Amino acid sequence: MRFEVTTLEVQDWIDRLYKDPSMAEMGHGQTVADSNLGLGWIYYALGRALKPQIAVVIGSYRGFVPLVLGKALLDNGFGEVHFIDPSLVDDFWKERKSVRDHFCAHGVPNIIHHLATTEEFVETEAYKALGSVGILFVDGYHSEEHARFDHEAFLPKMHAETVTLFHDSVRERLTRMYGDDQAYVHTVCHYMDLLREDSRFEVATFPMADGLTLVKRAPL
Repeated sequence: MRFEVTTLEVQDWIDRLYKDPSMAEMGHGQTVADSNLGLGWIYYALGRALKPQIAVVIGSYRGFVPLVLGKALLDNGFGEVHFIDPSLVDDFWKERKSVRDHFCAHGVPNIIHHLATTEEFVETEAYKALGSVGILFVDGYHSEEHARFDHEAFLPKMHAETVTLFHDSVRERLTRMYGDDQAYVHTVCHYMDLLREDSRFEVATFPMADGLTLVKRAPL
């Protein structure tokens, strides 16, 4: 059976997405006035082009990235997003039914949420049972050390064409996301510098908004 999605249908989904004001936050270059996904167009395009069976998203304030990737896989006719977030910013992701309702309200039911840190998730049966990951999106705790752990935790699950995307990856920036008493500086950019020096990987950066870096294994 052929699965067809029109540009008008995608645009209508974006218009409905932006009825939730939080979907225009968190530095992906979104603009509501012209229904522009910003960097989200890259997420959606990669989901449609690479056609992964499984995408993994680590961290999201209100689910913009899981929703956009989930929509792409839904439009492919197959695939699911595994979304890992321990809900440390607030309680938004803590109640299973409300999380499910949130994603279904946006018409994207193919998102599976894991209430855990990456360190916790890799110890679970869900991680062990996870198949080959086609897209990994890293947007959790924005330190060099955590970005590296998130990446390396999923390397054994990747194939040659897997793409990893790192958000907030182009500069140091002070954040108070977890409160004034837990302010810290984003240092993901330093891990990007290390990857650029590693011949095992290809690295490309988009400097707009809060920055996005794409990483994949270099050809043998």
